[in-house]
Amino acid sequence: MSSPTAVPVPAVPALHALEAETMNALWDMGEASVREAMDALNRTAVRPRAYTTYMTILARLSAKGLLARRREGKTDFYSPVHSRAEYAELRAAAEVEALVEAYGDVALSHFARHMAGLDPQRRDALEQMTHAR
Repeated sequence: MSSPTAVPVPAVPALHALEAETMNALWDMGEASVREAMDALNRTAVRPRAYTTYMTILARLSAKGLLARRREGKTDFYSPVHSRAEYAELRAAAEVEALVEAYGDVALSHFARHMAGLDPQRRDALEQMTHAR
């Protein structure tokens, strides 16, 4: 039921809790080694996690295309492929596409109803966002 004029959205995976926590740290840090990420995340963790836990999660996020990895000697450094805002945009687009694909006009009618209920200024701002893309 997808629209023939729909623009393809690059697939970016949803994040589970530990992945989201890790991505937020990397978005804040810009780039980090496993040790640097672990130290930053464990500072605020209720229960600190092991180095190997972070090594695994960073490698998985890299394999999913969310982090770029570069090696310097024996140390891997990771940095986000997308900014936090770009990731949010890509995820929102993927979720909306999935809803429209699964529910078609029913989903679109809910979006239209929701839009109709917004105050006019917010509706105008959202319309401007759609024209900017």
